[in-house]
Amino acid sequence: MTPIDWWREKWALVTGASAGIGKALAEELAAGGANLILTARRKDRLDQLAQALAARHQIRTEVCVADLTNPQGPEQIFSFTQDHGIEVQLLVNNAGFGAYGEFARTDLDRLLQMVQVNCSAVVHLTRLFLPQMLQRGSGDVLILASTASFQAVPYISTYAATKAFDLLFAEGLAEELRASGIRVCALCPGSTESEFHEVAQQGEMVASMRRQETAEKVARTGLQALAAGKTYVISGLSNYLGAQSQRLVTRGLVTRIAGSMFRPRTAKKS
Repeated sequence: MTPIDWWREKWALVTGASAGIGKALAEELAAGGANLILTARRKDRLDQLAQALAARHQIRTEVCVADLTNPQGPEQIFSFTQDHGIEVQLLVNNAGFGAYGEFARTDLDRLLQMVQVNCSAVVHLTRLFLPQMLQRGSGDVLILASTASFQAVPYISTYAATKAFDLLFAEGLAEELRASGIRVCALCPGSTESEFHEVAQQGEMVASMRRQETAEKVARTGLQALAAGKTYVISGLSNYLGAQSQRLVTRGLVTRIAGSMFRPRTAKKS
């Protein structure tokens, strides 16, 4: 069985499915014959995607509009699956966002919402769906982390910290569930062609980046790694080498280098 076929005729739930890597993950799963529950805030985009994938791949699709900045969002999604009698075989915790700039000048509500979506919602959704997977003796969880998971990154400090949480959470849970038949994997992309940088107001950083992976390539890498039983995967050779090379120097030096790379033009050096 090829990775793309692993979830054929099974249900996969993808959060943040309306754009970027989430949309690419949905498209990749649909091509492999998986049925999809698509969730995000933008109903028009979800409806359009669900209809297109159902028609193109002859799969079943459901749309659940939910806002994961709301602490009740995960319960809303879980209740939707229960009400529709759907057993989720694959949970894709993809939803997330960042904010670029000096921490002290970044809107507090935005920072706290980031922690809610990137961390709390991931834990909440996983805790809701995992007992059913354990009862069946099968299931998979894919968690979107980042190459920022491996280091502190000034000027996206909160985002990097949330993604470090996601990586460690996924790796710990994978080991905890190793003998249960449940696979857990953290997908760690670097800069990717998506709306992420626009939402994070990271335009000047994107302009300086020569290489960005496509969302399609990142999605395929993550699903292949999960199917292969890996606990984490870094998408892209240059991203892998960059993340691993940090072990050769001190953490302080890595942080200073990252700070010089990410410092906004208007920020003062400290």
